[in-house]
Amino acid sequence: MAKDYAPFVRKIEVEVENLEMVKEAVEAGADIIMLDNMSTEEMQEAIKIIDGRAETECSGNVTKENIGRLTALGVDYISSGALTHSAPILDISMKNLHAVE
Repeated sequence: MAKDYAPFVRKIEVEVENLEMVKEAVEAGADIIMLDNMSTEEMQEAIKIIDGRAETECSGNVTKENIGRLTALGVDYISSGALTHSAPILDISMKNLHAVE
């Protein structure tokens, strides 16, 4: 079991890419299973396999356009790299600073 190698205060999260990996993660006793780059249908099946035995997180290709569909699946957490790697640039100029009185 994965937990045999971690302190009792730590959660074990396993990233999976297919349903076979989901089954392995559940059997290993993962606390959180990250469903990475799976289709909606695969995520639905994964959630059935997990059956509440671990928390779930979806990741990969998460956008503001599809987040509603993903939350409707019933996952516990959603990760989006777009928040960092696709964020627009904000130019903060020193010219706009002024003394606070």
